[in-house]
Amino acid sequence: MLPSDHPLRRSLADEVHARPPEPLGTPSRVTYVALRVEPEQRATEREHLASLCRRFAVDPPGEDATHFSAWLGEHLRIKWERHGEFSGVTLFLPGLGATPFADTAAAQLPAGWLAAWPGQTMVAAHAELVDANERAEQPAQLAARFGGAIVVGAEIGEGAGMAFTDFRIQDDGFGRFVLVNRSFTPRQAGRMLQRLFEIEAYRMMALLALPIARSLSPRTVAIENALASLTERIASGIGDDEALLQQLTKLAAEVESSLAASQFRFGACRAYHELVTTRIAELRERRLPGVQTIEEFMARRLSPAVATCLTASQRLHQLSERVAQASALLSTRVDIARERQNQALLSSMDRRAKLQLRLQQTVEGLSVAAIVYYVVGLVGYGAKAAKAAGAKIEPDLAVGLSIPLVAVAVIWALRRTRRALHHAESAPAPPA
Repeated sequence: MLPSDHPLRRSLADEVHARPPEPLGTPSRVTYVALRVEPEQRATEREHLASLCRRFAVDPPGEDATHFSAWLGEHLRIKWERHGEFSGVTLFLPGLGATPFADTAAAQLPAGWLAAWPGQTMVAAHAELVDANERAEQPAQLAARFGGAIVVGAEIGEGAGMAFTDFRIQDDGFGRFVLVNRSFTPRQAGRMLQRLFEIEAYRMMALLALPIARSLSPRTVAIENALASLTERIASGIGDDEALLQQLTKLAAEVESSLAASQFRFGACRAYHELVTTRIAELRERRLPGVQTIEEFMARRLSPAVATCLTASQRLHQLSERVAQASALLSTRVDIARERQNQALLSSMDRRAKLQLRLQQTVEGLSVAAIVYYVVGLVGYGAKAAKAAGAKIEPDLAVGLSIPLVAVAVIWALRRTRRALHHAESAPAPPA
Protein backbone atom coordinates (compact mmCIF):
# COMPACT_ATOMS: atom_id res chain seq x y z
CA MET A 1 0.00 0.00 0.00
CA LEU A 2 3.08 2.28 0.04
CA PRO A 3 5.77 3.24 -2.45
CA SER A 4 9.14 1.59 -2.04
CA ASP A 5 11.02 2.47 1.16
CA HIS A 6 13.97 4.81 1.27
CA PRO A 7 17.10 2.70 1.80
CA LEU A 8 17.69 4.34 5.19
CA ARG A 9 14.10 4.41 6.42
CA ARG A 10 14.36 1.40 8.72
CA SER A 11 17.74 2.32 10.21
CA LEU A 12 16.70 5.94 10.78
CA ALA A 13 13.44 4.89 12.42
CA ASP A 14 15.33 2.48 14.72
CA GLU A 15 17.94 5.10 15.65
CA VAL A 16 15.70 6.69 18.30
CA HIS A 17 15.37 3.25 19.91
CA ALA A 18 19.12 2.53 19.92
CA ARG A 19 20.89 1.85 23.23
CA PRO A 20 17.76 1.56 25.38
CA PRO A 21 18.26 1.50 29.18
CA GLU A 22 18.13 -1.87 30.91
CA PRO A 23 15.41 -2.36 33.56
CA LEU A 24 16.95 -2.81 37.01
CA GLY A 25 15.54 -4.56 40.02
CA THR A 26 16.45 -3.42 43.50
CA PRO A 27 19.02 -4.23 44.83
CA SER A 28 21.53 -4.60 41.99
CA ARG A 29 25.24 -4.26 41.24
CA VAL A 30 26.36 -2.64 37.98
CA THR A 31 29.77 -2.11 36.41
CA TYR A 32 30.34 0.32 33.55
CA VAL A 33 33.48 0.69 31.44
CA ALA A 34 33.96 3.21 28.60
CA LEU A 35 36.90 2.52 26.30
CA ARG A 36 38.51 4.68 23.64
CA VAL A 37 38.64 2.32 20.64
CA GLU A 38 40.46 3.35 17.46
CA PRO A 39 38.81 2.66 14.08
CA GLU A 40 41.37 -0.02 13.22
CA GLN A 41 40.53 -1.82 16.48
CA ARG A 42 36.81 -2.14 15.78
CA ALA A 43 37.07 -5.58 14.19
CA THR A 44 39.19 -6.86 17.09
CA GLU A 45 36.68 -5.42 19.55
CA ARG A 46 33.79 -7.24 17.88
CA GLU A 47 35.72 -10.51 17.85
CA HIS A 48 36.60 -10.09 21.53
CA LEU A 49 32.92 -9.64 22.39
CA ALA A 50 31.98 -12.60 20.16
CA SER A 51 34.47 -14.83 22.01
CA LEU A 52 32.66 -14.10 25.27
CA CYS A 53 29.30 -14.83 23.64
CA ARG A 54 30.56 -18.18 22.33
CA ARG A 55 31.83 -19.06 25.79
CA PHE A 56 28.32 -18.63 27.21
CA ALA A 57 26.57 -20.08 24.12
CA VAL A 58 25.04 -16.70 23.15
CA ASP A 59 24.60 -15.37 19.62
CA PRO A 60 27.13 -12.55 19.05
CA PRO A 61 26.10 -9.13 17.67
CA GLY A 62 25.78 -8.66 13.91
CA GLU A 63 28.43 -7.00 11.77
CA ASP A 64 26.54 -3.68 11.59
CA ALA A 65 25.27 -3.67 15.18
CA THR A 66 26.03 -0.64 17.35
CA HIS A 67 24.49 -2.00 20.55
CA PHE A 68 23.96 -5.46 22.01
CA SER A 69 22.68 -7.04 25.21
CA ALA A 70 22.47 -10.64 26.36
CA TRP A 71 22.35 -12.84 29.44
CA LEU A 72 25.61 -14.54 30.36
CA GLY A 73 24.34 -17.40 32.43
CA GLU A 74 21.40 -17.05 34.79
CA HIS A 75 22.26 -13.83 36.61
CA LEU A 76 24.87 -11.75 34.75
CA ARG A 77 23.70 -9.53 31.91
CA ILE A 78 26.00 -7.63 29.52
CA LYS A 79 25.23 -4.58 27.44
CA TRP A 80 27.56 -3.23 24.76
CA GLU A 81 27.23 0.14 23.01
CA ARG A 82 29.33 1.71 20.28
CA HIS A 83 29.52 5.49 20.21
CA GLY A 84 31.38 7.76 17.83
CA GLU A 85 34.70 7.79 19.71
CA PHE A 86 34.30 5.18 22.40
CA SER A 87 32.54 1.95 23.32
CA GLY A 88 30.66 1.24 26.53
CA VAL A 89 30.32 -2.08 28.33
CA THR A 90 27.81 -2.40 31.17
CA LEU A 91 27.40 -5.46 33.39
CA PHE A 92 24.31 -6.05 35.54
CA LEU A 93 24.08 -8.41 38.50
CA PRO A 94 21.12 -8.67 40.91
CA GLY A 95 21.63 -8.44 44.65
CA LEU A 96 24.38 -6.94 46.76
CA GLY A 97 27.66 -8.29 48.10
CA ALA A 98 28.58 -8.86 51.71
CA THR A 99 30.37 -5.49 51.81
CA PRO A 100 29.85 -2.41 49.59
CA PHE A 101 31.61 -2.59 46.21
CA ALA A 102 33.41 -5.81 47.11
CA ASP A 103 31.74 -8.52 45.00
CA THR A 104 31.13 -6.49 41.82
CA ALA A 105 29.46 -7.43 38.55
CA ALA A 106 32.80 -7.25 36.72
CA ALA A 107 34.17 -9.94 39.02
CA GLN A 108 31.75 -12.44 37.45
CA LEU A 109 33.47 -12.26 34.06
CA PRO A 110 36.15 -14.77 33.02
CA ALA A 111 39.54 -13.83 34.44
CA GLY A 112 41.43 -11.39 32.21
CA TRP A 113 38.64 -10.94 29.65
CA LEU A 114 37.82 -7.33 30.52
CA ALA A 115 41.51 -6.37 30.74
CA ALA A 116 42.06 -7.75 27.21
CA TRP A 117 39.42 -5.49 25.65
CA PRO A 118 40.98 -3.51 22.76
CA GLY A 119 41.45 0.18 23.36
CA GLN A 120 42.14 2.39 26.37
CA THR A 121 39.98 2.87 29.43
CA MET A 122 38.38 6.29 29.77
CA VAL A 123 35.81 5.54 32.47
CA ALA A 124 35.36 2.62 34.85
CA ALA A 125 32.73 2.71 37.58
CA HIS A 126 30.87 0.42 39.94
CA ALA A 127 27.33 1.26 40.99
CA GLU A 128 24.98 -0.15 43.57
CA LEU A 129 21.22 0.24 43.44
CA VAL A 130 19.93 -0.05 46.99
CA ASP A 131 16.50 0.12 48.57
CA ALA A 132 15.76 3.15 50.71
CA ASN A 133 14.20 0.89 53.32
CA GLU A 134 17.36 -1.16 53.71
CA ARG A 135 20.09 1.43 53.40
CA ALA A 136 20.47 4.67 55.28
CA GLU A 137 19.74 7.77 53.25
CA GLN A 138 21.92 10.14 55.23
CA PRO A 139 24.96 11.38 53.23
CA ALA A 140 27.18 11.09 56.28
CA GLN A 141 26.50 7.37 56.51
CA LEU A 142 26.90 6.90 52.76
CA ALA A 143 30.30 8.62 52.85
CA ALA A 144 31.82 5.40 54.16
CA ARG A 145 31.13 3.82 50.77
CA PHE A 146 33.46 6.39 49.17
CA GLY A 147 36.44 6.08 51.48
CA GLY A 148 35.60 9.23 53.39
CA ALA A 149 35.73 11.47 50.28
CA ILE A 150 33.39 14.42 49.85
CA VAL A 151 30.12 13.10 48.46
CA VAL A 152 28.21 14.82 45.67
CA GLY A 153 24.56 13.99 45.22
CA ALA A 154 20.92 14.98 45.31
CA GLU A 155 17.40 13.72 45.15
CA ILE A 156 16.65 12.79 41.56
CA GLY A 157 13.53 12.01 39.59
CA GLU A 158 11.66 14.66 41.59
CA GLY A 159 12.29 12.77 44.81
CA ALA A 160 11.79 9.22 43.51
CA GLY A 161 15.35 8.39 44.54
CA MET A 162 18.78 9.71 45.38
CA ALA A 163 22.15 9.52 43.64
CA PHE A 164 25.58 9.86 45.25
CA THR A 165 29.14 9.81 43.93
CA ASP A 166 32.50 11.44 44.55
CA PHE A 167 33.73 11.54 40.90
CA ARG A 168 37.04 10.00 42.03
CA ILE A 169 38.97 6.95 40.88
CA GLN A 170 39.42 4.55 43.77
CA ASP A 171 42.42 2.31 44.41
CA ASP A 172 40.92 -0.47 42.26
CA GLY A 173 40.73 1.87 39.26
CA PHE A 174 36.94 2.26 39.39
CA GLY A 175 34.72 5.15 40.38
CA ARG A 176 31.64 4.59 42.54
CA PHE A 177 27.96 5.49 42.33
CA VAL A 178 25.18 4.76 44.79
CA LEU A 179 21.59 4.99 43.61
CA VAL A 180 18.95 4.88 46.37
CA ASN A 181 15.54 3.69 45.22
CA ARG A 182 12.55 5.21 46.89
CA SER A 183 9.88 4.69 44.23
CA PHE A 184 11.70 3.99 40.96
CA THR A 185 10.20 1.58 38.50
CA PRO A 186 12.77 -0.88 37.09
CA ARG A 187 13.03 1.03 33.81
CA GLN A 188 13.23 4.37 35.59
CA ALA A 189 16.05 3.06 37.75
CA GLY A 190 17.85 1.83 34.61
CA ARG A 191 17.45 5.22 32.92
CA MET A 192 18.75 7.12 35.94
CA LEU A 193 21.80 4.90 36.28
CA GLN A 194 22.50 5.15 32.55
CA ARG A 195 22.37 8.94 32.79
CA LEU A 196 24.86 8.90 35.65
CA PHE A 197 27.26 6.74 33.63
CA GLU A 198 26.83 8.94 30.56
CA ILE A 199 27.55 12.07 32.59
CA GLU A 200 30.85 10.56 33.68
CA ALA A 201 31.74 9.29 30.19
CA TYR A 202 30.88 12.55 28.43
CA ARG A 203 32.70 14.54 31.12
CA MET A 204 35.91 12.61 30.50
CA MET A 205 35.57 12.86 26.72
CA ALA A 206 35.02 16.61 26.97
CA LEU A 207 38.16 17.00 29.07
CA LEU A 208 40.32 15.39 26.36
CA ALA A 209 40.56 18.86 24.86
CA LEU A 210 42.01 20.43 28.02
CA PRO A 211 45.64 19.22 27.55
CA ILE A 212 45.51 20.47 23.96
CA ALA A 213 44.29 23.88 25.10
CA ARG A 214 47.06 24.08 27.71
CA SER A 215 49.76 23.06 25.24
CA LEU A 216 48.53 25.58 22.66
CA SER A 217 48.49 28.50 25.09
CA PRO A 218 52.27 29.29 25.02
CA ARG A 219 52.37 28.86 21.25
CA THR A 220 49.36 31.16 20.83
CA VAL A 221 50.94 33.82 23.03
CA ALA A 222 54.17 33.64 21.00
CA ILE A 223 52.26 34.04 17.72
CA GLU A 224 50.27 36.97 19.14
CA ASN A 225 53.48 38.72 20.22
CA ALA A 226 55.09 38.09 16.83
CA LEU A 227 51.99 39.42 15.07
CA ALA A 228 51.96 42.55 17.25
CA SER A 229 55.63 43.18 16.41
CA LEU A 230 55.03 42.69 12.69
CA THR A 231 51.97 44.94 12.74
CA GLU A 232 53.97 47.69 14.44
CA ARG A 233 56.71 47.39 11.81
CA ILE A 234 54.08 47.56 9.06
CA ALA A 235 52.55 50.70 10.59
CA SER A 236 55.92 52.41 11.01
CA GLY A 237 57.18 51.33 7.59
CA ILE A 238 60.24 49.59 9.04
CA GLY A 239 61.61 46.69 7.02
CA ASP A 240 61.13 45.35 3.56
CA ASP A 241 57.51 44.70 2.65
CA GLU A 242 58.31 41.46 0.85
CA ALA A 243 60.19 40.11 3.89
CA LEU A 244 57.36 41.17 6.23
CA LEU A 245 54.83 39.44 3.99
CA GLN A 246 56.86 36.25 4.10
CA GLN A 247 56.92 36.37 7.92
CA LEU A 248 53.16 36.95 8.02
CA THR A 249 52.66 33.98 5.70
CA LYS A 250 54.72 31.84 8.07
CA LEU A 251 52.59 32.98 11.04
CA ALA A 252 49.42 32.21 9.09
CA ALA A 253 50.71 28.70 8.37
CA GLU A 254 51.43 28.13 12.07
CA VAL A 255 47.96 29.32 13.08
CA GLU A 256 46.24 27.16 10.46
CA SER A 257 48.33 24.17 11.56
CA SER A 258 47.19 24.68 15.16
CA LEU A 259 43.59 25.05 14.04
CA ALA A 260 43.71 21.88 11.95
CA ALA A 261 45.24 19.90 14.81
CA SER A 262 42.82 21.09 17.51
CA GLN A 263 39.45 22.10 16.10
CA PHE A 264 37.96 18.60 16.00
CA ARG A 265 38.83 18.09 19.66
CA PHE A 266 37.53 21.51 20.66
CA GLY A 267 34.30 20.94 18.74
CA ALA A 268 33.89 17.56 20.42
CA CYS A 269 34.49 19.20 23.80
CA ARG A 270 31.64 21.61 23.16
CA ALA A 271 29.32 18.81 22.05
CA TYR A 272 30.16 16.54 25.00
CA HIS A 273 29.68 19.38 27.46
CA GLU A 274 26.23 20.02 26.05
CA LEU A 275 25.42 16.33 26.51
CA VAL A 276 26.60 16.47 30.13
CA THR A 277 24.37 19.49 30.73
CA THR A 278 21.42 17.72 29.10
CA ARG A 279 21.87 14.52 31.13
CA ILE A 280 22.11 16.48 34.38
CA ALA A 281 18.88 18.30 33.56
CA GLU A 282 17.21 14.93 32.91
CA LEU A 283 18.08 13.85 36.47
CA ARG A 284 15.70 16.54 37.80
CA GLU A 285 17.81 17.13 40.91
CA ARG A 286 16.61 18.48 44.24
CA ARG A 287 19.15 19.67 46.76
CA LEU A 288 19.87 17.71 49.94
CA PRO A 289 20.99 19.67 53.02
CA GLY A 290 24.77 20.02 53.18
CA VAL A 291 25.43 18.14 49.91
CA GLN A 292 26.64 19.65 46.66
CA THR A 293 24.46 18.68 43.68
CA ILE A 294 25.90 17.12 40.55
CA GLU A 295 24.88 20.19 38.55
CA GLU A 296 26.69 22.49 40.98
CA PHE A 297 29.77 20.25 40.99
CA MET A 298 29.97 20.30 37.19
CA ALA A 299 29.40 24.05 37.07
CA ARG A 300 32.34 24.59 39.42
CA ARG A 301 34.73 21.89 38.15
CA LEU A 302 33.88 21.02 34.54
CA SER A 303 32.56 24.29 33.10
CA PRO A 304 35.79 26.27 33.77
CA ALA A 305 37.83 23.59 31.97
CA VAL A 306 35.42 23.63 29.02
CA ALA A 307 35.56 27.44 29.00
CA THR A 308 39.36 27.21 28.81
CA CYS A 309 39.11 24.95 25.76
CA LEU A 310 36.55 27.12 24.03
CA THR A 311 38.58 30.25 24.78
CA ALA A 312 41.67 28.63 23.25
CA SER A 313 39.66 27.76 20.16
CA GLN A 314 38.25 31.29 19.93
CA ARG A 315 41.71 32.83 20.34
CA LEU A 316 43.03 30.73 17.47
CA HIS A 317 40.16 31.77 15.20
CA GLN A 318 40.60 35.44 16.11
CA LEU A 319 44.34 35.15 15.61
CA SER A 320 43.77 33.63 12.18
CA GLU A 321 41.52 36.56 11.25
CA ARG A 322 44.05 39.12 12.52
CA VAL A 323 46.89 37.51 10.59
CA ALA A 324 44.70 37.47 7.48
CA GLN A 325 43.85 41.17 7.92
CA ALA A 326 47.50 42.12 8.40
CA SER A 327 48.48 40.04 5.38
CA ALA A 328 45.77 41.68 3.28
CA LEU A 329 46.91 45.15 4.36
CA LEU A 330 50.54 44.42 3.59
CA SER A 331 49.65 42.71 0.32
CA THR A 332 47.75 45.82 -0.74
CA ARG A 333 50.76 47.96 0.05
CA VAL A 334 53.05 45.59 -1.84
CA ASP A 335 50.66 45.62 -4.81
CA ILE A 336 50.61 49.43 -4.86
CA ALA A 337 54.41 49.50 -4.80
CA ARG A 338 54.51 47.00 -7.64
CA GLU A 339 52.03 49.07 -9.64
CA ARG A 340 54.24 52.10 -9.20
CA GLN A 341 57.21 50.08 -10.39
CA ASN A 342 55.21 48.87 -13.36
CA GLN A 343 54.17 52.43 -14.19
CA ALA A 344 57.80 53.56 -14.07
CA LEU A 345 58.77 50.63 -16.25
CA LEU A 346 56.03 51.45 -18.74
CA SER A 347 57.14 55.10 -18.84
CA SER A 348 60.70 53.98 -19.49
CA MET A 349 59.50 51.64 -22.23
CA ASP A 350 57.47 54.50 -23.74
CA ARG A 351 60.55 56.74 -23.83
CA ARG A 352 62.54 53.96 -25.42
CA ALA A 353 59.84 53.43 -28.03
CA LYS A 354 59.87 57.13 -28.92
CA LEU A 355 63.65 57.09 -29.26
CA GLN A 356 63.41 53.98 -31.38
CA LEU A 357 60.78 55.66 -33.57
CA ARG A 358 63.01 58.68 -34.08
CA LEU A 359 65.93 56.45 -34.91
CA GLN A 360 63.72 54.51 -37.31
CA GLN A 361 62.62 57.74 -39.00
CA THR A 362 66.28 58.76 -39.35
CA VAL A 363 67.10 55.37 -40.81
CA GLU A 364 64.14 55.71 -43.19
CA GLY A 365 65.52 59.05 -44.41
CA LEU A 366 68.89 57.48 -45.07
CA SER A 367 67.13 54.58 -46.75
CA VAL A 368 65.28 56.97 -49.08
CA ALA A 369 68.57 58.63 -50.01
CA ALA A 370 70.23 55.25 -50.64
CA ILE A 371 67.30 53.98 -52.73
CA VAL A 372 67.20 57.23 -54.76
CA TYR A 373 70.95 57.00 -55.26
CA TYR A 374 70.79 53.42 -56.60
CA VAL A 375 67.67 54.04 -58.75
CA VAL A 376 69.13 57.24 -60.22
CA GLY A 377 72.33 55.33 -60.90
CA LEU A 378 70.32 52.79 -62.86
CA VAL A 379 68.64 55.63 -64.77
CA GLY A 380 72.07 57.04 -65.56
CA TYR A 381 73.27 53.71 -66.85
CA GLY A 382 70.11 53.42 -68.99
CA ALA A 383 70.59 56.94 -70.42
CA LYS A 384 74.20 56.22 -71.27
CA ALA A 385 73.22 52.99 -72.99
CA ALA A 386 70.50 54.81 -74.94
CA LYS A 387 72.96 57.56 -76.00
CA ALA A 388 75.45 54.93 -77.12
CA ALA A 389 72.67 53.37 -79.18
CA GLY A 390 72.17 56.65 -81.05
CA ALA A 391 69.43 58.31 -79.00
CA LYS A 392 69.74 62.02 -78.46
CA ILE A 393 69.80 61.86 -74.64
CA GLU A 394 72.07 63.71 -72.30
CA PRO A 395 72.85 61.23 -69.48
CA ASP A 396 73.70 63.90 -66.90
CA LEU A 397 70.50 65.82 -67.67
CA ALA A 398 68.44 62.61 -67.45
CA VAL A 399 70.01 61.74 -64.07
CA GLY A 400 69.34 65.21 -62.72
CA LEU A 401 65.72 65.25 -63.83
CA SER A 402 65.04 61.73 -62.45
CA ILE A 403 66.24 62.51 -58.92
CA PRO A 404 63.09 64.38 -57.72
CA LEU A 405 60.80 61.95 -59.51
CA VAL A 406 62.49 58.90 -57.96
CA ALA A 407 62.59 60.54 -54.53
CA VAL A 408 58.85 61.32 -54.62
CA ALA A 409 58.06 57.79 -55.78
CA VAL A 410 60.15 56.18 -53.01
CA ILE A 411 58.69 58.42 -50.31
CA TRP A 412 55.14 57.69 -51.55
CA ALA A 413 55.84 53.93 -51.58
CA LEU A 414 57.25 53.97 -48.02
CA ARG A 415 54.30 55.96 -46.64
CA ARG A 416 51.82 53.66 -48.33
CA THR A 417 53.56 50.63 -46.88
CA ARG A 418 53.57 52.23 -43.39
CA ARG A 419 49.86 53.08 -43.69
CA ALA A 420 49.01 49.52 -44.71
CA LEU A 421 50.91 48.11 -41.71
CA HIS A 422 49.13 50.55 -39.34
CA HIS A 423 45.69 49.49 -40.63
CA ALA A 424 46.64 45.82 -40.29
CA GLU A 425 47.69 46.29 -36.62
CA SER A 426 44.61 48.35 -35.65
CA ALA A 427 42.10 46.03 -37.34
CA PRO A 428 39.99 43.92 -34.86
CA ALA A 429 41.02 40.30 -34.42
CA PRO A 430 38.87 37.78 -36.25
CA PRO A 431 36.45 35.78 -34.08
CA ALA A 432 37.78 32.48 -32.79
